[in-house]
Amino acid sequence: MSWTTVEKAEQGSAHFALRISMNATGSRTMTKPLSWLIAAVFLLHMPLASAQHLDVRESIRVEIEQLRETGVLSIGGVDIAAGKLLAEVYERRNFAPNWADRDDINELITAIKNTYLDGLDPTDYHLKEVEYVHRELGAGSLQSAHEQAALDVMLTDSLFRLGYHQRFGKVNPNDLDPHWNFNRELGDEPPAVVMQKAMDAPSLLDFLESLTPRGPIYKKLRVALAEYRKLAAVGGWQTVSEGETLKLGASDPRVPAIAKRLAVTGDIAEAAPYASSSVYDEALEAGVRKFQKRHGLDNDGVVGPVTLRAMNVSVKDRIEQLRLNLERGRWVFDDLAEDFIIVNIAGFKAYVIRDSAIVWQADVQVGKTYHQTPIFRDEMKYVVFNPTWTVPYSIATKEMLPRIKNDPTYFDTRDFDIKNRSGALVDPKSIDWSQLSRSNFPYTFVQRAGPRNALGRVKFIFPNEYSVYLHDTPSKSLFGRAERAFSHGCVRVKNPFDLAEVLLGSEGWDQEKIKATLGSLEATTVYLPEPLPVLLLYWTAEIGPTGDLHFYTDVYERDLRIVKAMGEPFKAELPDG
Repeated sequence: MSWTTVEKAEQGSAHFALRISMNATGSRTMTKPLSWLIAAVFLLHMPLASAQHLDVRESIRVEIEQLRETGVLSIGGVDIAAGKLLAEVYERRNFAPNWADRDDINELITAIKNTYLDGLDPTDYHLKEVEYVHRELGAGSLQSAHEQAALDVMLTDSLFRLGYHQRFGKVNPNDLDPHWNFNRELGDEPPAVVMQKAMDAPSLLDFLESLTPRGPIYKKLRVALAEYRKLAAVGGWQTVSEGETLKLGASDPRVPAIAKRLAVTGDIAEAAPYASSSVYDEALEAGVRKFQKRHGLDNDGVVGPVTLRAMNVSVKDRIEQLRLNLERGRWVFDDLAEDFIIVNIAGFKAYVIRDSAIVWQADVQVGKTYHQTPIFRDEMKYVVFNPTWTVPYSIATKEMLPRIKNDPTYFDTRDFDIKNRSGALVDPKSIDWSQLSRSNFPYTFVQRAGPRNALGRVKFIFPNEYSVYLHDTPSKSLFGRAERAFSHGCVRVKNPFDLAEVLLGSEGWDQEKIKATLGSLEATTVYLPEPLPVLLLYWTAEIGPTGDLHFYTDVYERDLRIVKAMGEPFKAELPDG
């Protein structure tokens, strides 16, 4: 059953058209016949004459009860998304309106517009409709209690949407990654209480800032977004034509184009000296090296296909990359202490942060594309010097067993103990390896401590369900590669003894003590003074320690899913509060 009623109400010289429809489920929607101004008129489910006698509070009560009953409310085509939370906010204040002060609405408008600086879309927060309310209140045009009630609800929904996205991000990371275990709560207070505090605060903008502090890493990335938008506004950069690989001293007609490209992003000071030159000189090569370093490429100064491809990524695509990494920042940066460890999987980097500043950094190796390092958070609790390595069953049977069958001397130089199911040591020469398979494998391999151990000489443990941790590695040469996805999921750390000293220095562990402990070959466990949060994250854009903007290859192909999700309609997934 469906029906449509069209009624008109006159306010001064303005005429508003109201169209209400009810479907079989009883939910109500309101459409805009000609003008978006229809958003100003409230949904009525009673005769206009009797509704005029209701004050704003009573009108809000009626609509909130309807929202409770149907779960659906739309004002002028604007879907009210807050649902249960919005109802709770008004019930807590006995349905009194929230937005009587134009100054409060003006701050809300500013907050909405500021979302653009964070890579969000201001239209998600009813920007045009909120600006309309602000103008109409200033003109004294909102006389109907129904209008005032409807618009009050819409303004409250706008604030909820904005606050939700700023605090948690528009995209729910749990939908993208089953390993995600970061906090998505507001703390000890129910969301409705926090939302009311925002509306009651002397300054809405200041309150929102306090709710989402985030820190310097996020703020610098936001500055980079603004800078790249300015570049886009003046045309960005031109693509550089394909051609032969360009090395120092060579001549190439593309040199002026390469210089212009590097000058736009500050990798060289200016392009003018190369306007009529075709020589690839040392100064231009230095600019290429800087560009390569910022983009996670081999820092060789050679302009080959990979470097050229990075140069020709459009400014529009780089802006999208910045937007989606700001979204990643909203997922994690509002719930951090001042001291923590970050591993950027996409950037192949690890950092120790103390008092919100980087005190240590190193290159890392991460999981292969088919053994991806998971993204999660935990707490580092202890360090083990001279660790042994118990080989996971999958590695022992899938990777090692075929090699053992082909090489009778496999165990002669690899420092492994072989144990049967009872834990007793077994001589590898006594085993008929040809009879073993993945379904018939009654042994465990344990690699003894020492320089050939797959974990190296030290490991850093933050107990987790994935058995992932940071550790040393004997595969030092792989740190010379720009793209370092080589492991089975754990994070191999360059200069791990420096990391050990940073973490344990307050307990007397300097390099001399570490070296003496390693020399003993005895497994030694040392607990951190306090557990330290470890964040395994995936960022394809970040600000480096020297302030340079870095872009990285999306090695696990995760970016596109976030871009797609950011374009989808608003969805709230707050825990019950």
